[in-house]
Amino acid sequence: MAFQITPLLYEKIKHFAKFPQTAVSLRQMVMFGPKPSKGTMFKASQFLHEELPIRLAHRVKELDELPNRLSEMPSIITVKNWYAQSFKELVDLSPPQLTSSMKEQIKHASQKQARVPRHVTNPAPSPPPAHTNLHKVVPIGHRYYTNVEEIDCSPEVLTYMEDFVKTIEQIKQRHDPVVMTISQGILEYKEWRKSSTIDTDVQQFLDRFYMSRMGIRMLIGQHSELYRGPVRKDYVGVVCTRTNIREIVQDAVANARAICEDHYHLFKAPEVQVCCPGDIEFMYVPSHLMHMVFELLKNSLRAVVERYGKDYEDEYPPVRVAIAHGREDITIKISDEGGGIPRSGIPLVWTYMYTTAERQEVGPDRDNSDFKAPMAGFGYGLPLARLVRIHMEK
Repeated sequence: MAFQITPLLYEKIKHFAKFPQTAVSLRQMVMFGPKPSKGTMFKASQFLHEELPIRLAHRVKELDELPNRLSEMPSIITVKNWYAQSFKELVDLSPPQLTSSMKEQIKHASQKQARVPRHVTNPAPSPPPAHTNLHKVVPIGHRYYTNVEEIDCSPEVLTYMEDFVKTIEQIKQRHDPVVMTISQGILEYKEWRKSSTIDTDVQQFLDRFYMSRMGIRMLIGQHSELYRGPVRKDYVGVVCTRTNIREIVQDAVANARAICEDHYHLFKAPEVQVCCPGDIEFMYVPSHLMHMVFELLKNSLRAVVERYGKDYEDEYPPVRVAIAHGREDITIKISDEGGGIPRSGIPLVWTYMYTTAERQEVGPDRDNSDFKAPMAGFGYGLPLARLVRIHMEK
C-alpha cells in the first residue's frame, strides 16, 4: 500500500517548514578529514538529524502548493509522498540519551572548536530568485562540524549512529527515481493543459526543487561515506581534495562515446581531442564534474553524428575539449562541428523539457534505481548540468 500523508503528519511538516535551511559549504565538509572520530561523526549525525527533516519539509510543502493544479498530477503526488515518508522516518528516529559526562565533553570540545572557514560564494551569476515565501538559507556556524576527539561514545550512541546512517541511506535510495518521476509529472501536466510548453513559474520550481535535491543527496552521501569508509587517498567522503580534471574529462569522453556507439549502432563514435596543459588539480566532487562534462559531450557527439550521418563513420570531424586554468577559475570549453543550435532555440536550451532530439517517454522502469537515461530526448541534461555547477559554487 502506498504511503499516505495524514493530517497530523502534515501539520508537523508545516511546522518544520517554518525553520530556515542551513548552508554547508564544500570547505566545511572537508574539515572532517578522511577518518573523523566517532564523537565528531555523532555531532554531525545530530546536525543532519535536525537539518534533513527541515529540508524535506520545505519540499513537501512546496509540492503541495504548486500552482495551476500541478500539485494534483499523479507523479507529483508520488514524489510528495516519498518526501513525506522520508521526513516521518527521520522524526520518528529517537536520539540517544546522553550521560552528563558526554554532555560535558561535547560542550568542552565545542568551546575549543577551531573557527569554521567563512562561506565565500563564487562571483558568478545567481540562479533565478526563489519565491518570497520560502525561508532563506542561513550560514552554519559551528553546528555541522565539531571536532570531538576525546569522548567515549556509549553503546546507545553507537547504535543510534548506525541506525541513523541506515535510515538516510534508505531515504537516498527511495529518492533515486525522483528526477524521472518529476519529469513524468510535468508531462502529465502538459497533457492535462493540452500545452507543449511550461511556464516560468514551473521552470523556477524545478530549479529550486532539483537544487534542494542535490544538497540533500550531497549531505547524505558525504555522511554515509565518512561513516562507512573505506578511507581513500585524497578523499574526504565524496569530496576529492585533488580532483584531476584531465582524468575526469577522459572518463567522461569514454562513457559518452560508448553510449553514442550503442545508441546509433556505430563501430566508432567521433573522436574527442582533449587539450589540457599538464595535470590540473583542485578540490571538487568528481561525480558532479563527470556529470556536467558527460552531458555536454553527449550533445556534441549527437550533433556530429546526426549532421554527417551514420555512413560518415570513418570521417567524422573530432569534438574538441580545451581546458584552461586561469587565476580565479578553471574553464572547460567543448566545441564541435555539429551545426550549432538554431537561433530560435538559444533562449530555450537551459529550460526543462526542451530537446532537439526525438522525445523519449518516461517508462515504468523509472522507479528502478538502475534506470539510465538515453543519449538524449528528455530535455533535462543541460538544465541539470547547469544546476550542478551553480550548486558547487555556493
